[in-house]
Amino acid sequence: MRIGQGRDLHRLEEGRRLILGGIEIPFTKGCVAHSDGDVLVHAVIDAIFGAAALGDIGSHFPDTDPAYRGADSMDLLAKAVRLLNAEGYRLVNVDSTVTLEKPKLRAFIEPIRISLARVLRIEPGSVSVKAKTNEGLDAAGRGEAVEAQAVVLIKKHRNR
Repeated sequence: MRIGQGRDLHRLEEGRRLILGGIEIPFTKGCVAHSDGDVLVHAVIDAIFGAAALGDIGSHFPDTDPAYRGADSMDLLAKAVRLLNAEGYRLVNVDSTVTLEKPKLRAFIEPIRISLARVLRIEPGSVSVKAKTNEGLDAAGRGEAVEAQAVVLIKKHRNR
């Protein structure tokens, strides 16, 4: 078994879409990013790559590559899972935290868990998503940014 951790942070800007775990969250602000800016998925991807010692999200999906402009992060996550499986590993579970002052995410946690689990090819019960605020401190606390952190556990396939 191996553990990986990932983190991502994006500025928030008026008039953009806010997408977390593949779910669009109704809000006036969204992430400034080369792709769709799904910070939660980006943190999970980095955790997966870290656990398998495969580099990071930028080495696989560079923001300098026009092919990833506006990319759906869930598609990138599916590719990361395929790369993980090709290395002989399978995902066991994910624990993640999203830090965002507004909007409140309580109503979206379950749909996000289900969305992530589908692409990760694990049961929703193996995906934890928590939402926190920063009590007005730092960029996330001031509503200027959204941050996500994730930890994954992977296991080598028995037949490899």
